[in-house]
Amino acid sequence: MNVPAVSKLAVRDAEATKRRILEAATAEFAGHGYGGARVDQIAEAARTNKRMLYYYYGSKEALFLATLEAAYDHIRAAERELHLEELSPLQALEELVRFTWNYFVQYPEFMMLLNAENQHRAKHLKKSTRVHTMNSPVIETIGVILKRGEKAKTVRPGIDPVQLYVSIAGLCYFYLSNVYTLSVAFGRELLSPPAMKERIDHVVDFVLAGVRA
Repeated sequence: MNVPAVSKLAVRDAEATKRRILEAATAEFAGHGYGGARVDQIAEAARTNKRMLYYYYGSKEALFLATLEAAYDHIRAAERELHLEELSPLQALEELVRFTWNYFVQYPEFMMLLNAENQHRAKHLKKSTRVHTMNSPVIETIGVILKRGEKAKTVRPGIDPVQLYVSIAGLCYFYLSNVYTLSVAFGRELLSPPAMKERIDHVVDFVLAGVRA
């Protein structure tokens, strides 16, 4: 009778260890990039050792890919909680824009991980068997929203959902990933609460103006 209990405990311990490793890897890879990240630092931060880290993930490269996949999985799961299909098309798009901005603000390591992988021309992500499946639903949802908007004559026809999502992400991403140099270049405190609010309100207005019929 005790064997199943021990087995369940072992599973929980393994899952907890893997979760700590991914959390530590996210911080390390985001802060130092793939080349600068150190596996021993990740193991120490995860309160484990390199032997266990390699046991679960096999290599530094595999761990980096798992970290990227976990990052995508996290943002996509958060997007699903928006229930955009329950809102009117323009409301849904505004909600998606504000969510994307707030997510990037709350989880800057997501942008840092993408920056690190883009420096390698996505060579690690190309090996993923999951990334396309994880990211397709948000595009499908946007496509449905646009079609509903076309039918209701509130959204102009012919908008590519991939292009729209890239535009939304880019309008939020560029500002936040370059906010320090932009602040110096233009002599404005672009990280101040008023400036941040002004930015997201501008992005919302910009996107909605671009999609309205």
